[in-house]
Amino acid sequence: MNIALLSHDAKKELMVQFCIAYKGILDGHNLCATDTTGKLVSDATGLKIQRYLTGTQGGTQQIAARIGCDEIDMVLFFRDPLMRLGYEEKDGDLVRLCDVHSIPIATNIATAEVLIHGLERGDLDWRNIINPQQ
Repeated sequence: MNIALLSHDAKKELMVQFCIAYKGILDGHNLCATDTTGKLVSDATGLKIQRYLTGTQGGTQQIAARIGCDEIDMVLFFRDPLMRLGYEEKDGDLVRLCDVHSIPIATNIATAEVLIHGLERGDLDWRNIINPQQ
């Protein structure tokens, strides 16, 4: 599966810790991320991650474009709900695209735990039927 990793600045360390904890599961999948998140996770885990621009330079939109083309199967986007206004529109577009294309998305650690365990059990294999990997 193709999994996108994104995180606001205040949640980057949480994303790193999450990926360390679930490296064994994530290692069997294609990962992509915005630049800073991808570098931090890759440096900490050794996971191979396709990196896009930073979120502020358009990386979120690059991942959103892949979602729009059904090239992403799951999104882990650790958002900071206390962050100052400014990102809501871009973030909202990404979440909306996930809804439009039935892409499972976690915006916090609790939901990410549910998705990662579901991924491990095979609960998300239906994505391979509607979006077979080339």
